[in-house]
Amino acid sequence: MTRTTTLLALTAALSTLAGAAVAQSQGDMTIGFGVGGVLPKSNNGILAGLRAEADNDLRPIFTFEYFIRDNIGIELLAATPFEHDIELGGVQAATIKHLPPTLSLNHHVPTQGAFKPFFGVGINYTTFFEERTPLGTLTLDDSWGIALQAGADYQITDQGALRLPVRWMDIDSDVHLNGAPIGTANIDPMVVGLSYVHKF
Repeated sequence: MTRTTTLLALTAALSTLAGAAVAQSQGDMTIGFGVGGVLPKSNNGILAGLRAEADNDLRPIFTFEYFIRDNIGIELLAATPFEHDIELGGVQAATIKHLPPTLSLNHHVPTQGAFKPFFGVGINYTTFFEERTPLGTLTLDDSWGIALQAGADYQITDQGALRLPVRWMDIDSDVHLNGAPIGTANIDPMVVGLSYVHKF
């Protein structure tokens, strides 16, 4: 089962737990802060004839969501820069940084209890910078791609909740070394977070 299929199956399972109460009202806003882990898929493409592998990274994340209708919100995900070591053919070859801001349309499933699932779809923009390698000048093109997410809030106060989101992002970047193309990096990570979310 692919990661995308797993995410969609999780979304369906969470939806079956829904009740009939309104969880979020039109005009509500939330701000969240916590930590997120970017976990690139294994085998990130062939670069310069060698298999590329990117490692995981954990950084602070932030969200802002505005509810355009009851239980329907537009969410912006931001973070501090993530950093990944890149191996080529099993040998450490480069280090890169990136920022992956993501805009999503989320549906929060209303329930009668403290556990409130949600799922969403959106678009991710990833920009790469500070690419470093002893092999020369390395550059990675910016990426646009779809982003899917599913997760749940656990209400701890009237205004506050703990949030566990799981996202899949389509991130592909053309890679150049000393100005010459050497392949495409297929990163396509899962992004797992844990945040405190406050409603206004």
